[in-house]
Amino acid sequence: MITKLEEPYTELQLKSILHPLINQWFFSKFKEFSLPQLYGVMEVHCRRNVLISAPTGATKTLTGFLSILNELVDSAKKGILEEKVYCVYISPLKALSNDIEKNLKQPLAEMEQLAGKPLGIRVAVRTGDTPSSEKAKMLKHTPHILITTPESLAIVLNSPKFKEKLKDVQWCIVDEIHALAENKRGVHLSLSLERLQRISPGLSRVGLSATIAPLEEVARFLVGYNGEEERDCGIIDVQFLKNMDLQVLSPVRSLVESEYLLMHRKMYDLIHQLVQEHRTTLIFTNTRSATERIVHNLKELFPQHYPDQTIAAHHGSLSKTSRFKTEQNLREGKLKVVVSSTSLELGIDIGYIDLVLCLGSPKSVARFLQRAGRAGHQLHATVKARIIVMDRDDLVECALLLKAAKEKKIDRIHLPRNALDVVAQHIYGIAINEIINIYELFNLLRKSYCYHTLPWEDFFEMIKYLSGQYVSLEERHVYARIWYDEETGNIGRKGKMARIIYMTNIGTIPEETYITVKVGEQTVGMIDEGFLERLQPGDVFVLGGNVYLFKFSRGMTAQVSASANRPPTVPSWFSEMLPLSFDLAMEINRFRRLMEERFREKKSREEIVQFVHDYLYVDENAAESIVQYFREQFQFSKIPSDRRILLESYVDQGRKYVIVHSLFGRRVNDCLSRALGLVIGRTQHRDVEMGVTDNGFYLSAEKTFNPLSAFQQLSAENFYSLLEQAVERSEIMQRRFRHCAARALMILRQYLGHKKSAGRMQIGSRILFNAVKRISNNFPILKEARREVLEDLMDYEHAQQVIKGIAEGKIVVEEMNSGLPSPFAFGLIMEGYGDIIRMEDKQEFLRRMHQEVLARIALKEGKKMVREKEQEFSYASFWDEMQQKQEGEKYREKLKI
Repeated sequence: MITKLEEPYTELQLKSILHPLINQWFFSKFKEFSLPQLYGVMEVHCRRNVLISAPTGATKTLTGFLSILNELVDSAKKGILEEKVYCVYISPLKALSNDIEKNLKQPLAEMEQLAGKPLGIRVAVRTGDTPSSEKAKMLKHTPHILITTPESLAIVLNSPKFKEKLKDVQWCIVDEIHALAENKRGVHLSLSLERLQRISPGLSRVGLSATIAPLEEVARFLVGYNGEEERDCGIIDVQFLKNMDLQVLSPVRSLVESEYLLMHRKMYDLIHQLVQEHRTTLIFTNTRSATERIVHNLKELFPQHYPDQTIAAHHGSLSKTSRFKTEQNLREGKLKVVVSSTSLELGIDIGYIDLVLCLGSPKSVARFLQRAGRAGHQLHATVKARIIVMDRDDLVECALLLKAAKEKKIDRIHLPRNALDVVAQHIYGIAINEIINIYELFNLLRKSYCYHTLPWEDFFEMIKYLSGQYVSLEERHVYARIWYDEETGNIGRKGKMARIIYMTNIGTIPEETYITVKVGEQTVGMIDEGFLERLQPGDVFVLGGNVYLFKFSRGMTAQVSASANRPPTVPSWFSEMLPLSFDLAMEINRFRRLMEERFREKKSREEIVQFVHDYLYVDENAAESIVQYFREQFQFSKIPSDRRILLESYVDQGRKYVIVHSLFGRRVNDCLSRALGLVIGRTQHRDVEMGVTDNGFYLSAEKTFNPLSAFQQLSAENFYSLLEQAVERSEIMQRRFRHCAARALMILRQYLGHKKSAGRMQIGSRILFNAVKRISNNFPILKEARREVLEDLMDYEHAQQVIKGIAEGKIVVEEMNSGLPSPFAFGLIMEGYGDIIRMEDKQEFLRRMHQEVLARIALKEGKKMVREKEQEFSYASFWDEMQQKQEGEKYREKLKI
């Protein structure tokens, strides 16, 4: 049963269970026990399962380890310390594992100094980077605390000798559980924990998490089930332990009328001012390219303040050495400012940070609080964070995000369920270790939260696949991994190479690589695989400053044509962007509805400004800007909300565009747009182009089409089937099938010492994809690839909720034919043009659109407004004008040379 622990223990109770040496060491370092320790130390001591959720720097790790160190010190002093692993600590990051080793060895050395003799307590790290010699030493001198990663835990569970050292583990600590629970690494870990529990029945589980929701679900993920009953787990929720100083800032008064160069300069002036007012600042961007750009521009604009040794970038594309150097310099206080994408969100020790800056929306409340928590890392320090916004949509989004953060409304994470590729890996691993009956195996797998609802039919399909019952797959070099005896129901390993194949192909992180882009035989550049996944034939994108139309891909080559004369449908940074969480999207939608109600009630401007000021915790300037934005939308069109999806139609240079205002986040909009595109294609025989954002999506075609009719054909009953058909032949499905096939060991990444490239794997998987479709459209790995695309990558569950809301009349779909997109559509339109026109032209584009809207509003109200250009405004012609302007400038530059 999952219970929330309401009462902390007293300091006296904790002192009474701790060994005198532990007490002496602890109070030589700290004045008192922290709140997480008062709640958690006794629970860990009593070997009860517990999930501790607290902000960064709130002593979670010491809370988890204090009782364990106490037990080891007590056993060492009594001379009864055994040669076995007492505690397994699991971290998602190798760097964090090394931090923990250091942070455990230092206290143990200090305790030995206090005791005046060695205690003999051993701590060791075992990850993919650990040398073989170190692993061999662990067999002779078993670490009492083993620090590892999810992948390495799965390997040691299959190591014949080391597995024996894990037969009486008392505790398992899962750190940064929020970073694991929402992906397949967490699914993989949940099964490893059940396998560990099977050989160590007395195991208690300790989860350490930053801000996360829903805590009850994460607790179930941590502890799993015993038969049909969920295991007991106590939840310690001290997520809002620290004081928080959070603000949204805008560098200029008007985010739409200001000149770009002024906005750009003011933004850097603001960043510089904030950095100079603090000792060490950590800046988060949402893409790697933005990280590099911010570092470069700060150096260029303020060279005397940012020499190389005081500023650094940190993101996943940098070398391990470079990242480690930056982390080390941060710890030593040598850096004034570090700019990161997402790589410093997790709890690596980076020393003292007194300010966190987020450039643009972090897209989820939990992510913002995790980023903000890097400032004021100490227990009683105030968390100080600022979000800098550069457009009106960002201003509204971040204001609502800040409100949710202050009011402790955390967006819920999605936990994958019944992933068939991961279960295949563990079935193989278990079969290598022992002969086991499939009914016993099925019950073991269903103890994991991630597989508690696993249907027998899906499980048995995996047994059939792994035991080679699909003979036709042998033609594609997919052989049986296990044997299955139908009479006894037992399975076991097959082949002498089984253990080596398993050890060298384990894990869930797919091989990612770059795709070569070609026009015919001519190579024009490279794109990353995540970007290719999002492309559909006919999509337009920018590469190296040129516009290309995507035709198809083969293996690791994408074929394009250079004759695209339309704006891009997929922005170049699309694969890097974080999606808006559904919960935060719904908060914004509710606010939109409240605003419309006030306009309908004809409240005065002062009353509405006061409402925004009170509701959103924003200053007067921001409140004025938000009210003006919403007023323009209300006067020009209608305000979309949680109860209204708005369709706006207009024609530009003979092409029909429909903007769908559905602020549900990109993952939901991906589902809705694909389903609508399929329906329009089938029923209205139109080839529809799509572009998707968090705030909505657009549909476009050469000929007219009826989007409202398409919406009416979507129902809760046919929606999943339509989505399956929409993604079936897409790039995203082909790539995800390869990932799933590699996890399920259909395609081996390594064999006989040879590593297969991602390109060769992709070519092999394309052939395999067609082979398994001939066997069955519901072949388990095919079924899993569909599930991963629709449930993990997209958000089918919430998209289905939207469709159901429409069917039940809770959400209305309304069409407006204004001939011009409304203010809420500006951001969506700019996503396409952003790659092909310069930032200053983009701002000019926004300014002209804004003027056009104001002129139409004035006309509605019987007023005449003087515009800079009186002719009919066209987006495509503006794009052409900007393109020609840039070409002219390039030509003039050449003449100078």
